[in-house]
Amino acid sequence: MTITPFISRKGITRRSMLGAALAVGAAVPFAAAAGPAWAGQATAAPDATRLTLPVPTGPHPVGAVRLHLVDRSRPDTIAGPGHFRELMATVWYPARNVERYPVAPWMPDGAFEAFLADAGLSELAHLGPLTAAHVDAPVRRSGRRLPVVVFSHGAHSHQGDHTVMVQELASHGYAAVTVAHQYDTYTEFPDGRVAVPLRDTRAPTLPGDFAADVRFVLDCVEQLAAGCNPDIDRRRLPAGLLGSLDPRRIGAFGWSKGGTATACATIADQRIRAGLSLDAPMQMNPPLAGDLDRPFMMMTAEFTRAATPEAAAFWSLLRSRRLNVQAQGAVHISYGDNEALFPQVAKVLGWSGQQLQDVIGTLDPDQAVRIQQAYPLAFFDEHLRHRRGHLLDGPSSAFPAVTFLP
Repeated sequence: MTITPFISRKGITRRSMLGAALAVGAAVPFAAAAGPAWAGQATAAPDATRLTLPVPTGPHPVGAVRLHLVDRSRPDTIAGPGHFRELMATVWYPARNVERYPVAPWMPDGAFEAFLADAGLSELAHLGPLTAAHVDAPVRRSGRRLPVVVFSHGAHSHQGDHTVMVQELASHGYAAVTVAHQYDTYTEFPDGRVAVPLRDTRAPTLPGDFAADVRFVLDCVEQLAAGCNPDIDRRRLPAGLLGSLDPRRIGAFGWSKGGTATACATIADQRIRAGLSLDAPMQMNPPLAGDLDRPFMMMTAEFTRAATPEAAAFWSLLRSRRLNVQAQGAVHISYGDNEALFPQVAKVLGWSGQQLQDVIGTLDPDQAVRIQQAYPLAFFDEHLRHRRGHLLDGPSSAFPAVTFLP
């Protein structure tokens, strides 16, 4: 969930809705389908003062480690002379022996406090959601390296905004790397500095800047795969992480501006074998150019090809397998953790069904979460693991809201 002001037809912002829910000091558990046997052990005990996320469905518990990265090829003109592009990233992965490791929060404490400060509710910082991941748990090694997917968030968003998808992929055996795009995100650095979105036209926050971040993260993935630690502080990494990633099986996905950045990066970088965008506007200046000879999937809601010329132009560049699906009733924020969190907010605040629909659309939230868990996994399984199922062949009775656009 981002705190970018999003005004619904009722005049309510996402920031005020989350803040109001936290102010009540209670949460309603999300009614997700039962998870695997390990889920009850790998996640924190239910906490009535927290919003909750659905557990992932894969067979493996999940670990996570944060990385502090600096791209010395890109001077940071905002920070001043001698500074370079500085990023935080998180690697999510299948883990083992997770019981001794703490559960990762949805956002780092400092970032979440900044998030709440915008809502005027700093005293409620301890009420944020938890994830299914365990911090620094050892990596589960199975004899083969892990395929990698890199996630790029949207404008004024944050790394945790699509935790449902990210931890789902990790629970099924992927290393999912999320990146916090400096100057357009809420994040926290190891020395305690908290970064917030900078509303300055000089800041490097265009889709092309996001794409450059993604490509730099690919460099870091290659370092990890080679047994080298890219963390600028040389912090100790989880047991088994070095040498566990497969640089020959890399995918990328992103939401909104991050989806546009994913398209840019996939066109520019042959290391990305498959790309997926979540309702991306594909608006670039200059426009995207050059054919793309690798698979790409578009999950659209509001930025359809019919309504967005830039999205249609990008579609025309795709020369390999291409897919465009749309969940009927979805709105721009439907592909993300919003579908899991806002129904809880609605119950806490006593919203009517119409009020909730004004925010997250008419797509059933339970099905929305299942769509997020199933379709990206099926796409990357097909193109990074050569595990082709039938979900992407056409309409499915299990997901009646999903249509395939020709």
